Amino acid sequence: MKVERQEGRPVKVAIVGGGCASMAAAFELTRPVHRGRYQVTVYQLGWRLGGKGASGRGPAGRIEEHGLHVWMGWYENAFRLVRECYEELGRDPVRCPIAGWRDAFVPAPLVGVADRDRGGSWTVWEQLLPPTEGLPGDPLPSGQRWTMRDYMIRTAVLLRSLLANVFRADPGGADSAATENPSAGTGGWSTQTVLDRIARFLRYGELATLTGLVQAVTVLEVMLGGLSQYPQNVALRFLDAIAGNARALIEARLDENPELRRVWQVLDLTFATLRGEIRFGVFNDPRGFDAVDEYDCREWLLLNGAAESSVSCGFLRALYDLGFSYEDGDPARPRVAAGHALRGIVRAFFTYRGAFFWRMQAGMGDVVFAPFYEVLKRRGVRFEFFHRLEHVRLVDPGRLAAGDAPYVEALAFDVQADVIGGREYQPLVDVGGLPCWPSTPDYRQLVDGVRVEHERWEFESHWDRRRARTRTLRVTDDFDVVVLGIGIGAIPFVAGDLLARDPRWRAMVDHVKTVATQAFQIWLACDLKELGWMSPPLTLAGFITPFDTWADMRHLLPREGWPTPPRGLVYFCSVLADSAASDDRSNGSFPAAQREEVRRNAIRFLNDEIVHLWPNAGEAPRRFRWDLLVDPTGSRGEDRFASQHWSANVSPSDRYTLTLPGSTAYRISPLDGTYDNLTIAGDWTECGVHAGCVEAAVMSGRLAAHAVSLSPPLEDIVGYDHP
Repeated sequence: MKVERQEGRPVKVAIVGGGCASMAAAFELTRPVHRGRYQVTVYQLGWRLGGKGASGRGPAGRIEEHGLHVWMGWYENAFRLVRECYEELGRDPVRCPIAGWRDAFVPAPLVGVADRDRGGSWTVWEQLLPPTEGLPGDPLPSGQRWTMRDYMIRTAVLLRSLLANVFRADPGGADSAATENPSAGTGGWSTQTVLDRIARFLRYGELATLTGLVQAVTVLEVMLGGLSQYPQNVALRFLDAIAGNARALIEARLDENPELRRVWQVLDLTFATLRGEIRFGVFNDPRGFDAVDEYDCREWLLLNGAAESSVSCGFLRALYDLGFSYEDGDPARPRVAAGHALRGIVRAFFTYRGAFFWRMQAGMGDVVFAPFYEVLKRRGVRFEFFHRLEHVRLVDPGRLAAGDAPYVEALAFDVQADVIGGREYQPLVDVGGLPCWPSTPDYRQLVDGVRVEHERWEFESHWDRRRARTRTLRVTDDFDVVVLGIGIGAIPFVAGDLLARDPRWRAMVDHVKTVATQAFQIWLACDLKELGWMSPPLTLAGFITPFDTWADMRHLLPREGWPTPPRGLVYFCSVLADSAASDDRSNGSFPAAQREEVRRNAIRFLNDEIVHLWPNAGEAPRRFRWDLLVDPTGSRGEDRFASQHWSANVSPSDRYTLTLPGSTAYRISPLDGTYDNLTIAGDWTECGVHAGCVEAAVMSGRLAAHAVSLSPPLEDIVGYDHP
């Protein structure tokens, strides 16, 4: 990107959008190291920042989210920026209940997967994932860089650990001493030594015992450390021999030990993963995991020997649920690129620091976007709220000289509302000493605010076209550089010039799809133990549609403002089936119809399904105990649900970015230099992680900042391994 600084003035950067990617770009471009070179203005739809992570405060100061948000321990870039933000913010812990990042995030090591047993009943597999050394965002050891070799060795270590656990679960198993440190004494083995040991295992039947299997996996670890030195057929034969003998030994125990079935399913998937990585040469391909992205994850695992029962298990179903990986929002069409899924699994399980999950101690808007807003304001960033982007206008090609790159000539906005007196809008409210975003705008600050509130303008709705006026920003006069940080779902509606002139942009929009999501929250007058749920708070996936994922969020109740606090708080979310009407921008009734659909789904789910996990939540077959809901209005029966919170996330920028098989090759990088003054930011870009998550968005925002300023250095963006 060519960014020329005119003598005597800074480079004017227009960032469109207020999600994680945009905030990361703004944070990087306004670091003190730049000495004020970049003058940043953020243009944001409606009254709050956050994008898909926006939250607001509703009645009684309750937290109202777009869905369920948890951070993972491998989010190195996201945690690094958040930690730096809190340090710079310097809140007083006496005055603010969330003053530092450790107040904002706490470890959540317990995870759960729902699955059906052989009798058809729902059961929950809970796993406490142990803490690991360090904290996410800590400086990495000098030179540390995860490679395919590292991931494959760690996968083999997982195999050994799982097999050792089979010993512990089997009183008739081998001597436990044989499993304590089976890798001892293997350092420095030559290639021939490894081949000799493999031959001995295969020739003398040493794989027929669990002790022999654990020892064989130790040899496999050594082999994977230098896989290119061994013939592929030898590696596959050895792996298949280990898998076949493990299957024979463990399957015989399944009827006696149903818990072992889940262990075997994970073992089976792990064997298939290693087999596929060897067969497809992933370990030696410069594309890494991307080399198998044309396959669906389940398809690829079956192709590499996984059992049908394993690819249908709750663990793998949870992988699809947590990524909303259902094309067109159809639960019957689970699809996710195999390479992306594998990368996500190994990063999640092998590189997390501190804890597997980290839970926010208030809404995401409160603990992430309010601090970023305050710090960026201090740095001089200007925020233009109530600005709806309508058109990214490229320069007429006929006006370009030979060799000149095309550029953005203008940005056209609808100004949804004006602030009285032309002042800057003040967006935050105080809830118990914590700066927060409200769930509705402060109409008192707006011109004609009383009328706008009475007419119920929907500032965040794609279908509400009302506006106060129009505004056009022009290159040089108003901006030098554009960071386009909106969701990819909105690109067809605002970037017609790009789609008309650039086949790569058309291909990206055609292949990088999104999906609508649905969510609801309920506040309970009792705790979950009274409903028969005896587990500690956890995040659970793999449950039944229409809400396959839920979390016990009782820890947020002290941060709300209830006169008499509820005793329970639970969030639910899932995909929402697409509707042809979503493409009709003139259909103003569409959002309300989708919201009504979510309400019906939630009521049906509570009546019919939640009893499988909360056995005391039903007062009769197919009838939820509606008196359990905290309802200040005093309604009865199902009408009490009207006092809860639910959302249909159907606006283009609110839709979740999918990673469908074959789609990752069409993503465009923020580093793409086709346009002289345009870069992009979002989890839909080519940023090193092809996932709809906070980490991908932050990585993309940091890359966009690099495209503008050559900072941060690319090697400082953890996990970005692309040239």
